[in-house]
Amino acid sequence: MEVAQETLTVPAKTETKEVSGSVALLDALIAEGTDTIFGYPGGAIMPIYDALYDYNDKLNHVLVRHEQGGIHAGQGYARTSGKVGVVFATSGPGATNLVTGLADAQIDSTPLVCITGQVFAHLLGTDAFQETDVINITTPVTKWNYQVTDANEIPEVIAKAFYIARSGRPGPVLIDITKNAQIQKFDCPAYTPCNHIRSYRPKPIVRKQYIEQAAELINQAKRPFVLWGQGVILGSAEQEFKAFIEKSGIPAAWTILGAGAIPTNHPLNVGMLGMHGNYGPNVLTNECDVLIAIGMRFDDRVTGRLDKYAKQAKVIHLDIDPAEIDKNVKTTVPVWGDCKETLPMLTALINEAKHTDWVSRFNDYTKQEVDAVIHNELNPTTPEMTMGEVIKLLNELTNGDAVIVSDVGQHQMVACRYANLNKTRSNVTSGGLGTMGFALPAAIGAKFGAQEREVVAIIGDGGFQMTLQELGTIMQTGVNVKIIILNNRFLGMVRQWQELFNERRYSFVDIQSPDFVKLADSYGIAGQSVDNRSNLQGALQEMLAHNGSYLLEVIVTKENNVFPMVPQGCSVAEIRLK
Repeated sequence: MEVAQETLTVPAKTETKEVSGSVALLDALIAEGTDTIFGYPGGAIMPIYDALYDYNDKLNHVLVRHEQGGIHAGQGYARTSGKVGVVFATSGPGATNLVTGLADAQIDSTPLVCITGQVFAHLLGTDAFQETDVINITTPVTKWNYQVTDANEIPEVIAKAFYIARSGRPGPVLIDITKNAQIQKFDCPAYTPCNHIRSYRPKPIVRKQYIEQAAELINQAKRPFVLWGQGVILGSAEQEFKAFIEKSGIPAAWTILGAGAIPTNHPLNVGMLGMHGNYGPNVLTNECDVLIAIGMRFDDRVTGRLDKYAKQAKVIHLDIDPAEIDKNVKTTVPVWGDCKETLPMLTALINEAKHTDWVSRFNDYTKQEVDAVIHNELNPTTPEMTMGEVIKLLNELTNGDAVIVSDVGQHQMVACRYANLNKTRSNVTSGGLGTMGFALPAAIGAKFGAQEREVVAIIGDGGFQMTLQELGTIMQTGVNVKIIILNNRFLGMVRQWQELFNERRYSFVDIQSPDFVKLADSYGIAGQSVDNRSNLQGALQEMLAHNGSYLLEVIVTKENNVFPMVPQGCSVAEIRLK
């Protein structure tokens, strides 16, 4: 009997080219769609910078003034563009200066790929000059990190880095590359993006039975309430979210990182959650019968005392990260998965409804808050200006279309509470870590990520002085960023707590500042200072009309407090209006 011969398939020969590890890295970044890098050179990363010299037509490198400024700029870029931010730093202090930004990006789910140079592999562990164990230092504040000691690893490792950073719940990745691997020549194969890692499952399996159970609870609810966070924006699910709340008729409130997923003036947008959030969303959290959390993590600034948080409600939690389910708040129905996928499934099963009486409850609380807090903040009769009236005028002049980048403190809460946001990816701030100094470099990155949009940084006099050296980055790049310093001559949020809870014992919160306008001028940046209400509108108009970056200092009242406020250790229902 004749036996048929087995046909052997010979794999096609993979084309390779001999390049250095540094060139392989830059080619990989371009293949991943990188157009902008924020960085600062140094000895251990010098081969990469030498290779970068020949890539000026393909990659825009922004020379920052400090590595922390570089990583915050990378965060701002990622937040407005929806792409992965890329940051370069050298070894030792260059790498350790990234740690604050890594922690910030980790807790706020911001996709970054940070490349650090490292000493030669044979020097590892010898305490060589500028050697630091960056892998162990950054393990708690990265989604993944890896040290490359052989150039052959670079293409695959960079592909994994981008895949991990952007997939599932996004986050920061750090790749540490020894100097010998940067210099080493090797036969580099054509770059292949990564879309699967055997042990890594960024998207949990969607369980249809939980979608059905959630829909049943929603259809039976008399007082349902939606809380949404940044997961809606990270999942590009803004339209799916809007369709869900409009069909269900459920009032919805946002965390500060979720702001802008639907317009501020949407009739079902009932305001901001949390410690300095709006009155109704906080009080009525403890009166709803079904609480639907979408892409948010129930952090302590939203929940207040957990043992008094929404105990009367059945809780539905939609999240891509299974670790967030039941972490802080016990869930009745968990809905694992990407909300861009799960929300349409849920919307298809819910009844079309209008919860008119329930929504009117929120409106009633809004009227109380307007009378007690908002009207006076936005329309003050005192001689000194308030932060709120500045944001109100900015809304009118930008029509709610600007990207607002806020630092951390009282001005952050005021900006988040009162800024009108008509578009998604319009609110950039440090949420979970609360990093003072974030806004100036983040605004630079935000502008590079959304060059067609107006970017306005709202910063306090304290936070501005933490990263003011990045004015040099503005000067050198010519990037157009508008900077508003709301100067109350205090570390305002700490002072507010000392007033309310420490008997006005103002311990080291009275901060002196340089002449900010002269400082800006020394960097070639136009500006002015305003301390009179009659000049405020004209100054804002001049700032926005100016062709290029502009710094506007507004002298605001020294001891104004941000209300409403949920005191630490209290229930959200114990929110104070004064």
